[in-house]
Amino acid sequence: MKRIYTYGHSLEERALTIADMRVNKAAGRKMTQVTAQNAEEAGIIADQGVDMIITGSDWYPDVRSGAPNTFITAALFAGRYITNDDILAGAIEAAMKGADCVLTPRSLDVVEMIANQGIAVQGHVGMVPSKSIQLGGMRTVGKTADEAIAVLDDMRRLEDAGAFGCEVECVAEDALEAICKHTSLITSSIGAGSFGDVIFLFFEDICGETENPPRHAQSWGDGASIRKQLEQERRKAVSGFMEAVASGTYPAAGHTVSMLPKEKDKLLEALDKRS
Repeated sequence: MKRIYTYGHSLEERALTIADMRVNKAAGRKMTQVTAQNAEEAGIIADQGVDMIITGSDWYPDVRSGAPNTFITAALFAGRYITNDDILAGAIEAAMKGADCVLTPRSLDVVEMIANQGIAVQGHVGMVPSKSIQLGGMRTVGKTADEAIAVLDDMRRLEDAGAFGCEVECVAEDALEAICKHTSLITSSIGAGSFGDVIFLFFEDICGETENPPRHAQSWGDGASIRKQLEQERRKAVSGFMEAVASGTYPAAGHTVSMLPKEKDKLLEALDKRS
């Protein structure tokens, strides 16, 4: 564990720092990253030794409570923060609460603005979902040399803007293999193969909870069938509650408490006088 001060000057411990990531990158040691939406998911991820967690900035406090020593990225969702002032305020708020870095898919000016405040920031390259309309839909980027060079150019612009890393989404694997040697960014690969510095997947995909998972995902669990089983059990339980209330079998004697001896008679007498 490394002792660190957060942006909000809270003394804490982290299992991984950005300096460690750079050492790992140079040594070719792969790191892992998984999404979390709440403390329960974060606790599972942290207990299994995953290096990094990424979550929405609104969920960060709950996620942090489940993984107090894990490196956590707070993603600033585009629809949540509109103007540059909103984005900067959101980044500072997340950092003040202890987020180790923030991620934004927004412009280079936004990345630079955040970096200039001393906040660690990641960008997003490749198939950025919010920009998929410009790409002709959700597709792999970098299958041509020109597109691969364009991804590298985006990475270099992020470097110049002050980012320390970037999410690389749905980029051709051999393209990333070639271009990642030409960037100092810590690259988090999701759907871009095994040549990123960090291998990244969604928690629900890993756990088999996604109905139609993307091609790059793999599950090591059967969460979807368990969820269906739980839903059926919940429906059965609620139906049983409704039937018991209708038949008068609930609440029963074991669910209630009666007044003390003779107190009911006193109550009825008092009520008679009032009427």
